[in-house]
Amino acid sequence: MADTAFQDGMDPELAALLKTTGSKNGAPDFSSIFGEGGGDLEEVLDAGPAEGRETSEVVAGDIGGRFPEITKRFEDSPHSYFSDPNYYKIALSGEGDSATRVHGVLQKYLNCKDPKDRSVFRQQFITAFWEFLGIVAKKSAGKLPPAKRFLLRFGILHPVFLDEETRSLFSKLIVEDELGQPVYYLDEWLKNVGTGSIQPSTTDEVQVSRSNTSARFMQLLEKAQGKQEGSLGLLRAKDGERHNLEQLLRDRVTVIVERHPLDGRLAVSAPYSEGQKRAFVEVQEILKNLIRTDRELDIFLRDFHQAEEDVKTIQGKIAEEGGANAVDTGALSTEFETVRQMVKMTVGRQGNHFPVLTSEYFHNGPNDTGFRENVISTLAAIESIDPECFYRVYRNKSNRIVPFVVLLPTYGDTGFCWEPFSRHNRATSRGRIAIPMYPKNLNIALLSAVGDLRWQVAKEKASYYWMEEGLTGNYYQWFQKMKLKGNIKDYFVQDYIQWMTRESEGTQKLDKEVRGIFWRFMPFSRPLKEKLKNRSFVYQELYQRDLNRAMSDGY
Repeated sequence: MADTAFQDGMDPELAALLKTTGSKNGAPDFSSIFGEGGGDLEEVLDAGPAEGRETSEVVAGDIGGRFPEITKRFEDSPHSYFSDPNYYKIALSGEGDSATRVHGVLQKYLNCKDPKDRSVFRQQFITAFWEFLGIVAKKSAGKLPPAKRFLLRFGILHPVFLDEETRSLFSKLIVEDELGQPVYYLDEWLKNVGTGSIQPSTTDEVQVSRSNTSARFMQLLEKAQGKQEGSLGLLRAKDGERHNLEQLLRDRVTVIVERHPLDGRLAVSAPYSEGQKRAFVEVQEILKNLIRTDRELDIFLRDFHQAEEDVKTIQGKIAEEGGANAVDTGALSTEFETVRQMVKMTVGRQGNHFPVLTSEYFHNGPNDTGFRENVISTLAAIESIDPECFYRVYRNKSNRIVPFVVLLPTYGDTGFCWEPFSRHNRATSRGRIAIPMYPKNLNIALLSAVGDLRWQVAKEKASYYWMEEGLTGNYYQWFQKMKLKGNIKDYFVQDYIQWMTRESEGTQKLDKEVRGIFWRFMPFSRPLKEKLKNRSFVYQELYQRDLNRAMSDGY
């Protein structure tokens, strides 16, 4: 479905708007925070697990550039934030009754010995903590103290919940973003949404009120920027087409003006050959195509200038309204509720929903935790095997568009795609995937998210024909033929994981038909295909099919 926004001049919505105007020894005394007794938190933690405690978006563009090589994953020297004896006090202070409730329920949970009561207090703490975190999230667009920042980012409520090894690991993390990739910790994500740098995630339930002028302008700006970027892509593609035609014209004219001596005695050239006569016909056709291409180029140029003016107009109105960096607390509240749903989806019904980072549940190593550097490195590895995983075709133009990646401090195991692209900008907008930071296997969590993105983009591309055409259509027909039950996307994601982890190494795990579908519509890199064809007759046959399709121009 083409994006018709701004196709015939200024968007009507825009026109209407323009008419309007730490260390264990440093554990704080809880009674000093809330003026109440709290029990000995350290004593409970030192006692170990109590009875009943649960355990566990033809290549034409590249939006944002390639993944950088990760040469530094940790700082040389650890920071001292976790050794601050006031860390817990700072994390909870200033949040009113919600913080008091978190503290109180936490004490009951940690001190309780009865398994049934402990389970009740655990659930009460989870509910109270998310309510408290929602209040902290509303302030995330401003400057948060490190304790609240790490609370949002990593789920670290108190350093005493972490053993020395884990505390040392997190104290050496690179705090600031030095890589410039669309990979965000939760506090960074909320800040960008709150200041309008990133649009809130779409939901079926929440819609932007027409009375919210600032939010409406941001939507229109995204739509206009999408139109501008799309027009620029079409303009460049058409200019390339014209350049190729001009080169072809030069070649044909060179053939025509080539002279072949007829006879040295007559000193004249031979008449035009049959090839040169055919070149006359070809030149006429090329000239017709050049005229057509130039006419289309002129139209695309006008569209681009119109979109450019629309972007400037909206940016001007945003500046008049106080700028895009004004904090939108409503957007923050809505986004936080969306994030809460994302968290539930990464964990699943049977997973560990405990929202605080503790050494009891954290069993990851330095390289398999969902830190920004690890995630970017893993995404680069995935793309090296599936080089088209981030490409999206729009109006016959293919762009490499890496999605926004939100890192969630959860014990979930499943990454997923929240939206394949913005509904306001189908051409160049980034999709959104959510990744749990503390999964059992980071590679599998990321593969499940990329597989989900793959499915949704292919489905949107096929539109009404998603059950008949392309990747989704062929997979759906196989799914039906096999009479499988359940969610077809879940089957696809699991097969994608097998495709990337086992089949890429030459181990045949997929159904023969599924392997053929993936080989054609989600091809491995050329060097990997060359390697696999020598590993087995199965892959050699698939490779030969590639050659046959290329020869028949049907690939």
